[in-house]
Amino acid sequence: MGSFSNGPRATVDEAMNFTGQMSHNGWMAGFGAAPLLTIAEINQFSEREFAERVGWVFERSPWVAERVSARKPFGSIDDLHIEMVATVLEASREEQLALLMAHPDLETRAGMSDSSAREQASAGLDQLTPEEFDRLSRLNAAYHQKFGFPFLFASKGSTSQEIMRALERRLACPIETEFQEALRQVFRIARFRLEDLIGPGI
Repeated sequence: MGSFSNGPRATVDEAMNFTGQMSHNGWMAGFGAAPLLTIAEINQFSEREFAERVGWVFERSPWVAERVSARKPFGSIDDLHIEMVATVLEASREEQLALLMAHPDLETRAGMSDSSAREQASAGLDQLTPEEFDRLSRLNAAYHQKFGFPFLFASKGSTSQEIMRALERRLACPIETEFQEALRQVFRIARFRLEDLIGPGI
């Protein structure tokens, strides 16, 4: 993937490029839950209802949905995701960091949202051996110490071993490179959650 803009505000074109890359790489399969909403229903939501029903797709960060609500109507999940990505890219660095910090560490259970717990379980992170858990804890601690935010990985479709290898590899990245990669992972997580909420193609 290419880098996001280094300036204070990014463009919707970058958000569209990110969503297109997700589609190209086959990342758009649904999480397996029955569709609960349609785009038409979402377009009818008030700002408050939109934030309540959609805001959870960005972990403990309803401000994304609150800002995106004014951009209705959306023609598809792609349109909604593009606008959500663009909203985060347009946010301040402090807001972006707070968004990253809203996510739990991979081995954490306390205070984890139901969505995060389900996503981590799907990758087998709730079934680690004691040795694997210790290794993950050490890697997480090293990552957090270096970058100042938790390691983020859209775990759907990956194994625990693949996630730990990615963690080891990304520990060697420069701070700014890893900040941008963490945002990309947040966008992937949000996409998966949107498909769990709405269902692909609706």
